[in-house]
Amino acid sequence: MITAPVIAAVDGSDDSLRALDWAVDAARRHAAPLRVVHARQYVPWAQPEVLIAGPREPDDDPVLDLVRHRLAGHTGDLAVDCVAPAGPPAVLLPELSSEAQLLVMGSRGRGGFASLLLGSNGMAAARDADCPVVVVPQPGREVHGEVPDGPGPRVVVGLSVDGPDEAALAFAFDEAALLGARVQVIAAYPWPVTGLGGPGALVPPGVDQDAIEEETRALAEGLLAPHRKANPDVLSEVHALPGDAAGRIVAASRDAELVVVGRHRRRLLAPARMTGSVTQAVLLHAASPVAVVPPSAEEK
Repeated sequence: MITAPVIAAVDGSDDSLRALDWAVDAARRHAAPLRVVHARQYVPWAQPEVLIAGPREPDDDPVLDLVRHRLAGHTGDLAVDCVAPAGPPAVLLPELSSEAQLLVMGSRGRGGFASLLLGSNGMAAARDADCPVVVVPQPGREVHGEVPDGPGPRVVVGLSVDGPDEAALAFAFDEAALLGARVQVIAAYPWPVTGLGGPGALVPPGVDQDAIEEETRALAEGLLAPHRKANPDVLSEVHALPGDAAGRIVAASRDAELVVVGRHRRRLLAPARMTGSVTQAVLLHAASPVAVVPPSAEEK
């Protein structure tokens, strides 16, 4: 049986090379081959001699030469192959993801606007890929807020008790098992809650915050039960926290091994693939690598 590869998307930038390092470790953890992809985009305004020459072979690609130099002596018996297909990365990478178990990218590449924290190719891959996409952030990204207590390495996963993402939960437990980490589940609930008390007036309803928190925790514990049963050696804990889900997950990303979020399922009125506002915010601001997990076939 052929093992699907871990794909590392590179463009020669420092961000993509950091993602390459992460992908090497991931391929080892998954006992999978590593495929390094440099998507070469040829456009009408390129230099005439480049257009005449056409796409270069993988053995004649300066970016892949840089990759080979970086990997020399560090891959051991890891199977590595390098490819340099021609075309827009935002189209090619999702296409290649259909034959991969992970697609790993840097948070920024050579293209895009300087004001964007996540390049357009990364956002497109997170939205369209068939496999989980891991985006490795730039080092030193600061996040604010309290991090839930607990010793040892952590895999953080966001959980909406109103619409749980089973694929994201399963991925978080599987990765935690490979990383020797515990799963830290962030189940945020809206607080404070307000209700309309007349024209233009907002008044707090008679809702007990402790009751909401306990109900959120109980629902989360129930949703985790099958994943705990399937992964008895992986420790996990639920943190039911008030406020914005994205902010809570970003705060928990500090010093985490990985943050896992789900991609939006298709809706009747929004049949196109979407990443969702929480997922986008986490991709833009988290301090640790972020895995965006597509829904399972049953959840689509």
